[in-house]
Amino acid sequence: MLDLCTGSGALGVAAALGGARSVTAVDLSRSAVLTARLNARLNDVEMRVLRSDLFDALGDRRFDLIVSNPPYLPSPDAELPRRGVRRAWEAGPDGRALIDRILAEAPRHLLPGGSLLMVHSSVCDTERTVGGLAGRGLKAEVVERHRGPLGPLLAARASELMRLGLLEEGLREEEMVVVRGRLPAAG
Repeated sequence: MLDLCTGSGALGVAAALGGARSVTAVDLSRSAVLTARLNARLNDVEMRVLRSDLFDALGDRRFDLIVSNPPYLPSPDAELPRRGVRRAWEAGPDGRALIDRILAEAPRHLLPGGSLLMVHSSVCDTERTVGGLAGRGLKAEVVERHRGPLGPLLAARASELMRLGLLEEGLREEEMVVVRGRLPAAG
């Protein structure tokens, strides 16, 4: 299992506690890598944690499952932050800077029959994510939806998101989605 954009390592730790044979977690942030390593240790689980720009440090490794809660907040700047806490949520003008890279790279890191599970906001165009996975040969679908008020960061940018057409005029809710892309089994 691969926990991509691990942050605190919560998903990787949960997988290890749930019986995953092997867990690898990656993040670009040095602080996140240290935090994930500490959380693995505190939970007494085996988890390989690497500093990596998405899949870069993984070579040709392939996984049964890739999970990711990448940064997806639409931001006023096209350039992503290089350091600091904003790197955990800023994701370019449409919020898809990392989502689209994950869609492009994940299929070659999945074993036959393997799945990618990715969380993001409906503000980031759920159908584009589903279509992007399907266009790369994965069976893609939304497997979970939760509607609720905009989170504090999105709410603070609501006017700008409406101006850009990313948020419907007057809407103060978003849908959090989990999108699954499954690579067909071999044979």
